Amino acid sequence: MSQGIPLKESAMNRARVESLAADLSRAEPRFDAVGFVATVMAGLPDLELKARIACVADTLASYLPADIGAATAAILAALPPHDDATFTGSDFGIYTYAPYSDFVARYGCTPAYLESSLNALKELTKHFTAEDALRYFLNAFPDATLEAVMKWSRDPDYHVRRLASEGTRPILPWSPRITLPVDAAIPMLDNLYTDTSRFVTQSVANHINDITRTDPDLALTVLDRWRASNKQRPTEMKFIIKQSLRTLVKKGHYGAFEFLGLSTSPAVEVSSLRIDVPAVAIGEALVFDCTIRATGLSTQRVIIDYVVQYPRTRSGHGEAVFKWTTTELAPGESRALTRTQKLRSTASRNLTPGPGRLHIQINGTCVAEAPFQLLPAA
Repeated sequence: MSQGIPLKESAMNRARVESLAADLSRAEPRFDAVGFVATVMAGLPDLELKARIACVADTLASYLPADIGAATAAILAALPPHDDATFTGSDFGIYTYAPYSDFVARYGCTPAYLESSLNALKELTKHFTAEDALRYFLNAFPDATLEAVMKWSRDPDYHVRRLASEGTRPILPWSPRITLPVDAAIPMLDNLYTDTSRFVTQSVANHINDITRTDPDLALTVLDRWRASNKQRPTEMKFIIKQSLRTLVKKGHYGAFEFLGLSTSPAVEVSSLRIDVPAVAIGEALVFDCTIRATGLSTQRVIIDYVVQYPRTRSGHGEAVFKWTTTELAPGESRALTRTQKLRSTASRNLTPGPGRLHIQINGTCVAEAPFQLLPAA
């Protein structure tokens, strides 16, 4: 959202549709810009974001040449000049161009247009990420698409390199699942973990994090090999490892902590865990504090998380793990910590009134807990 405006409204609206129409009119003189805008806008307001993108893509099919190759060529000709291919920051792209790659996925994912469509995605991703569209090709033509993606992993343009990693992620949010083996993209990631662009290495880390959900040992083996190669700057390698293992750390996976050089049985104790108000309404905040103290004879490096255990609507309970802090404690050192956590339902977490528990987790091990009561929303 931007300034209170829903993302669907700011990302795909009349102004963006008119901008596409103007660009296409310049590239394809026979393009009916007025009719295109009118057709799109007749249905757009009632749709959510992904449906809006699909609506524009389907309308493009009605107004561009019937030959998909010619239609795709018109789309590419309508693109504005490309930005700096050597940029190293984050650049997801402009939603205006999202319908283009969706069009290619919907109408160009066929044997006859496979090569031209993949080439189109390579160009389109420079203006708006084509990660979602690529997955249709990976499922329909895995071998040919992986061959193209391998080449993209060495491309001079950081957008294209990032697409090689992001588009092949095993679990890409809000995108179709792919049927490839979980290790299918490892050869591409081997080309990308040494990248100089954070936009690319962030995607590589997210890709490995996806792998940890089904094959933690594979993820740890790959990270160990990369770390031992010394081909990436130490600070960036540290970033990749931290981001790659974040889900395993939240889950308390001992292998991840050992990989990070952290003891799974640190000489640290938690005392005085206190919940400020132990009866909290859904939507309100749980406020708590505690004291941690190093009890051993050496400095203790610890990752401290907290787990909110909440009742489920039908039976049992769910858990949400939250990051708190990473710190070092000298022998005998104590530190007071406090936290405020809003308790609200999300797309993946539906809160219901009932008893809950707060757990303090240090290096993957629960070391203290306290009960609280979740009340109906005020």
